[in-house]
Amino acid sequence: MTTNEDRRRHRTHRTHRHHLPAGSAGSDAYALDIDPEGAGWDRSSLRVLELEPGGVHTLVTGESEWIILPLTGGCTVHTAGEIFELLGRESVFSGVSDFAYLPRDAHAQIASGAGGRFALAGAKCERLLPARYGPAPEVPVELRGTGNCSRQVNNFAAADTFDCDRLIAVEVLTPGGNWSSYPPHKHDEHHPGAESVLEEIYYFEVEEDDLAYHRVSPSRPGGTDVLAEVRTGDAVLIPDGWHGPSIAPPGRTLYYLNVMAGPGEQREWLIRDHPDHSWIRDTWPGRPVDPRLPLYGPEASR
Repeated sequence: MTTNEDRRRHRTHRTHRHHLPAGSAGSDAYALDIDPEGAGWDRSSLRVLELEPGGVHTLVTGESEWIILPLTGGCTVHTAGEIFELLGRESVFSGVSDFAYLPRDAHAQIASGAGGRFALAGAKCERLLPARYGPAPEVPVELRGTGNCSRQVNNFAAADTFDCDRLIAVEVLTPGGNWSSYPPHKHDEHHPGAESVLEEIYYFEVEEDDLAYHRVSPSRPGGTDVLAEVRTGDAVLIPDGWHGPSIAPPGRTLYYLNVMAGPGEQREWLIRDHPDHSWIRDTWPGRPVDPRLPLYGPEASR
């Protein structure tokens, strides 16, 4: 009988240029290690750090700003005389997490007494901003869409909620059977006030290590084209293209972390819907949000 571990091991040998199955894009220190050079773009990075109980990791931020976001467990972040105690959470399905922001040109130590998994979301940047702590109760939780397009967005580092130079990052939770990142949308051209250029990484986790699906369709000849079965630990790179839907399996919540950065003078998330599917958004007014939402609020992490 084929087990989830067997399937995972097999999938690491089927790496698509834009779909990175769990275990196929790690390094010595990280279970997942995506940098601009490896992704073939200019700014966006994502690392997943796994620490054993009592583990310590040193991070040199270099030309990038970084956010340390607990996926499971908590940690202590030491940097430039500052100490941030991140309480974290049991899992991405249990509550909003606190987080720490680290500026470029800094050194930091991440230590975890009980161990855990931590997302390091980064972006090459120009401005030097102060290191800061992001409390979980201050993370805006948004319910987006209606019906079976309903999802929850934890806007911990959205463009209008937390100050970064280039980095934009949010978490999305999609109840079982729902579609999110829908209607398909893109942000690969500059149109003032309508669309901004952003490189994007999707990092996925699925309850009970079930499967989900993610689609990216080309917005230009030869553009990004992905139809991926995704599981916990997978990532999808989106340099261009219409992305969505992300489809949650019945009975299992789908989680993904979005990490974005771009070259624009303004740090903004402006998207254009696919013209064949934009009508979906017009059906939302007056319809109820999925009653399973919110799955949790900031208070659930306390």
